[in-house]
Amino acid sequence: MAKQKEAIDPRHYDVIVAPHITEKATLLSEHNAVVFKVTNEATKPQIKAAIEALFDVTVLGVNTIVQKGKTKKWKGAPYKRSDIKKAIVTLKDGQSIDVTTGI
Repeated sequence: MAKQKEAIDPRHYDVIVAPHITEKATLLSEHNAVVFKVTNEATKPQIKAAIEALFDVTVLGVNTIVQKGKTKKWKGAPYKRSDIKKAIVTLKDGQSIDVTTGI
């Protein structure tokens, strides 16, 4: 009997917001790491499960960073940008994720 691929849980799409593409993130890709923007409530096990399910890769580690929103001014009135949580996902050697294609 052939092993059937499990259906992807829709909650995984709620955890991962978007890939974070910068110069520093591109340099990390040389070391089998990919950077994603995730929801502020996401935990490391949830992020790991979502990446493994959506991209069919093996995740070795997840590091998270919360980037605090800047205080800016618009027409003289101050406002604050939203906080952003980023996840640096380290993949097993030989595996990669092409973030330019989308999910």
